[in-house]
Amino acid sequence: MALPDSDGSTGHSFGLEVGEIVIKRIGEISGLKMEHDVIEVKENTPDGKVVVKKLPGRPKAGEVTLTRGLTSDDSFGEWMKESHSGRAGDARENGALIVFDAEGAPIRRYNLVGVRPKSLEITSSKSGDTSVLTEKLVVAYERMEVE
Repeated sequence: MALPDSDGSTGHSFGLEVGEIVIKRIGEISGLKMEHDVIEVKENTPDGKVVVKKLPGRPKAGEVTLTRGLTSDDSFGEWMKESHSGRAGDARENGALIVFDAEGAPIRRYNLVGVRPKSLEITSSKSGDTSVLTEKLVVAYERMEVE
């Protein structure tokens, strides 16, 4: 899945696969990042100068927010129910966030380890409003691996 040089920053849609749950047509993602603690180590050089080195520490867990138009697909809501019903261990899965190009072909996978649903929010709307209802899905993950 190599990215063409001229289209390296183009991402047209996203999808989330977690266990048997497949959420498609995600229009926006935010907060996806891979991060770790930084450990500072102070050392003295042979000539007596203090040098500060920064070393990688423990990886940090993360969260990603996914926004999509409201659909009849309730797989995320069912996953949330399972998590809130006291079976949180069963709700933790491994999965992947996938970036698709304009033709629907996957161009990048971000594998997520230990994914759990965190929240589901439906946008506010007024009666007679013509804007599209959206839902924001927030999932927490223990670790991310880029494929």
